[in-house]
Amino acid sequence: MQLRSSGLWLLLFAVWAVQVPGGQSVCARRGPPRCCTGRNNACTGVSPAGTTCYCDTYCHRSADCCEDYRGQCGGSVSNCVVGPWGMWSECNSRCGIGSRERARQVIVPPRSGRNPCPDLRQRRGCYGEDPSCHTSKEVAKILPDSFKRDFRDPWRRHHAKTPARTSSYCVYFRMKHVGPVCRLQGWSRQLMQEQLVCVECQAEAVASNGRCLGDGLAGTRTFWTAASLPGCQGSWVQEDLREDCTCQLLSFLFV
Repeated sequence: MQLRSSGLWLLLFAVWAVQVPGGQSVCARRGPPRCCTGRNNACTGVSPAGTTCYCDTYCHRSADCCEDYRGQCGGSVSNCVVGPWGMWSECNSRCGIGSRERARQVIVPPRSGRNPCPDLRQRRGCYGEDPSCHTSKEVAKILPDSFKRDFRDPWRRHHAKTPARTSSYCVYFRMKHVGPVCRLQGWSRQLMQEQLVCVECQAEAVASNGRCLGDGLAGTRTFWTAASLPGCQGSWVQEDLREDCTCQLLSFLFV
């Protein structure tokens, strides 16, 4: 009766190889690579009995490993074991559509051709709803700083007191998009993508909530439009906001 490739055959052959004089390691005699990963039919050796045996990790499944495979190739067998899923991360979008992730760790890595590890990271959609998100929907209206004038109201009555001038604040934006119309006319030609600009919020433009419309959110893309140039518009990202400040570099005004 001819024995098929099985765990019993391997056990009997290993015992025989030890008892037969001249029985020598097979995988150890191979040139590099001594052991092969996956299924590799060229990763063979010749057993002391003159039969073909294998030094690839698939030999555990096909039950035709050379007798020294375990010792030469670290032939211990283990399936991948992973830990529990961690907590979902915060939504990566402060406002609007974004995503969140969670991960898990490998506790025991797979060895000797066993099943690979399952997914270690998952992602799902989310929607950022920060209480200040309504601000990101506001569109700033801007004018160049040439409109900055400290003039008196001609209609003010002579006996009326001049209101005390409140301090302004500065918002620094990085230009992300400048519409093509802006390049065709007037002061907007100086606006360029990735340019840092300063926009000043003066007392005259402050709304009832104490700030200028469209001053944006830190690190969030918001939108602007040129107040005196129809069709000129774009987007920017707020990089800094400074109180009690007046703009010094390329500057504009909220209106």
